[in-house]
Amino acid sequence: MHMTTDNRASPRQWAWGSLLAIAILAAPTAYSEVVPNDGQDAKPGTLFGNYLAGRVARSDHDILAAADFYSKALAGDPTNEIILEQTFLLEAAAAHWDRAAVLATDLVKAEPSHRIARFLLGIEAFKQEKFTEADEHFTAARQGPIADLTSTLARAWVQQADGKPDQALATLDSLSDADWAQFYQRYHRALIADISNRHVLAREAYAQAFKKNPGTLRVADAYTRSAVNGKNRKLAVQTLKAHIANTSSHPLSAALLAEIESGETPPLLVANSADGLAEVFYGIGDALAGEGGLDMGIIFLQMALYLKPDFPLAYVALAEAYDGAKKYDQEIEALGRIGKDSPLWQSVQIQNAFALNALERVDDAKALLEKLIAENTKDIRPLDALGNIMRSHERYAEARDYYTRAIALIEKPTKENWALYYSRGVSNERLKNWPDAEADFKKALELSPDESLVLNYLGYSWVDQGVHLQQAMDYIRKAVQLKPDDGYYVDSLGWAYYRLGNMPAAVEHLERAVELRPDDPIINDHLGDVYWQVGRKLEAKYQWQQALTLKPENEQADRLKKKIVIGLTEDTATKAAETKAIEPETAPSAAAKAVGTTQ
Repeated sequence: MHMTTDNRASPRQWAWGSLLAIAILAAPTAYSEVVPNDGQDAKPGTLFGNYLAGRVARSDHDILAAADFYSKALAGDPTNEIILEQTFLLEAAAAHWDRAAVLATDLVKAEPSHRIARFLLGIEAFKQEKFTEADEHFTAARQGPIADLTSTLARAWVQQADGKPDQALATLDSLSDADWAQFYQRYHRALIADISNRHVLAREAYAQAFKKNPGTLRVADAYTRSAVNGKNRKLAVQTLKAHIANTSSHPLSAALLAEIESGETPPLLVANSADGLAEVFYGIGDALAGEGGLDMGIIFLQMALYLKPDFPLAYVALAEAYDGAKKYDQEIEALGRIGKDSPLWQSVQIQNAFALNALERVDDAKALLEKLIAENTKDIRPLDALGNIMRSHERYAEARDYYTRAIALIEKPTKENWALYYSRGVSNERLKNWPDAEADFKKALELSPDESLVLNYLGYSWVDQGVHLQQAMDYIRKAVQLKPDDGYYVDSLGWAYYRLGNMPAAVEHLERAVELRPDDPIINDHLGDVYWQVGRKLEAKYQWQQALTLKPENEQADRLKKKIVIGLTEDTATKAAETKAIEPETAPSAAAKAVGTTQ
């Protein structure tokens, strides 16, 4: 069975990012560069040595170390534009704003249209209320779809700050007609109209944006607050409940709904132009980080926090970006900026626990979650999270107990609870308690019949036992239909055909599985076994040799070595323990990354 070390599957829905997916392909790469050829060696402390050390640190997303090395390299060659640009980008990513602003000024002298440098200089001018200068910087940054979108939105907020709301709204109207641009246009039009006391216009724009994307947290939040402040509490409640129905309940949505239903009137989401400009960089930075633009996303998110230091969701998004970069210490630091009075705090602690687990601080993660469990006896999320962490370390008995405690808190299981039963089922199966495992898998499918993880796991387990064969194959085929490019599911189908003696079908599907997951030792091992059975013995040995290079577990490695020498025998055949449905890297967690930001 393939297991991962961290069974997280972020429920974060990139509602903004998905709209930007095409545009991001044309966006600049934050850290692209060419190695300068200065003829120096790469000894530590030399110009070239610092430069190379900076590149290594940067490729490892060690932003602070990279910024330090590049700064030293720049000191050795202050006219080198390549080093200047990279130093600036890293100082911005590290939020070293004094240093970054100086470098940005130098950079635009050499490259007047440099987008990120212009954005920072525009922010600096905005903070000093030099609105004409800020507008000039943001205008100069308009090259490429992302830059044009950011520039246009930023200019609108500068104009609003300068007391020119009509001009701000007209600027927004200049945006592209593409869906991804129009979504931002409607959202920021509504925000600007709201703080300009143009509430009818704001209501229309909010309604358009919400209708198009009811699952986007920020739109639902802003629309709800606007309705309450417009003395339409009924619309506010309807809007927020409609949003929650389109997603799972977010901590901020739940807290806002409780606040409104208690008769309170929460303030507008964006209270002033500085908040609005921060919203620009937060929204686009969050989307960029979630759609593969990690380096650029971090810079944009840091700019949002520069404008609005008390911005919990921006810290969450920044933490998610650090998580994607595997910089878990920085993730923990970012999450630590969120106060205990925030509705996000409990979810943030769960995310902290996953970061600690990723740092192999399992005991610390467990202690943190046990404390949450003791303090919140009715909350299933820390129990689920701790179950997943224990399962990721193959501590299945402990994992099963936490899942059982979580399930006991559920009065009436619903679709969203399927993952708890699935996860407990996996733990029971690993503990060789098949009757309970089977019952859990069936319950998970009863709650959510189209979950490919459950279909695959239960279907293969039945095939392996030689029971319910027709239904088992139907389940596995359905899993493959749901996710045809998941190599683990395709492997399950191929191996099931192998177990049933259908070698042509087994070869077809296992070859496809290896194409999809060439780095998995078990899948390569499976294909070797099938090749041997159909007489393709040289190819079989090649696949076994390939599997051996992919760091298999010791027991599998021993069998592979024997098979390479003597071929497939009863002693060397892949054991049933390895032929269970391989669990994909997207194994679920209901708590998982507990704080979605743009849901």
